[in-house]
Amino acid sequence: MALSELEMARVRKALDAFLEKHRPPPHIRPKLDLNYRISGQSVEIFEIRPVWRGQPGEKLEHGVAKATFVRTTAIWRVFWLRRDLKWHSYPPAPAVGSVDAFVALVSADTHACFFG
Repeated sequence: MALSELEMARVRKALDAFLEKHRPPPHIRPKLDLNYRISGQSVEIFEIRPVWRGQPGEKLEHGVAKATFVRTTAIWRVFWLRRDLKWHSYPPAPAVGSVDAFVALVSADTHACFFG
């Protein structure tokens, strides 16, 4: 089941504020940028870079952080992308109570799991 319209508005507001704070300056964005996607009950923050040996204009997306809303418990499960390119639960805080808490956790990145 997808997020409700109200939940979707909260998620967009929190993630837009995150992007406004963390996106690189406009002149760097063709080489490195941040964005997010909402799919079902999951939110993913990812980096966008040009493919090193690809065609001009070809882009590569690399996951930074992911959160999935569990409606039955009203929590957001937090994940980070390990070097095996699989999403793993984030051990210091495997779940948070809101999307704002998720964004704060990614922003702080105290264990250097999200942005290295």
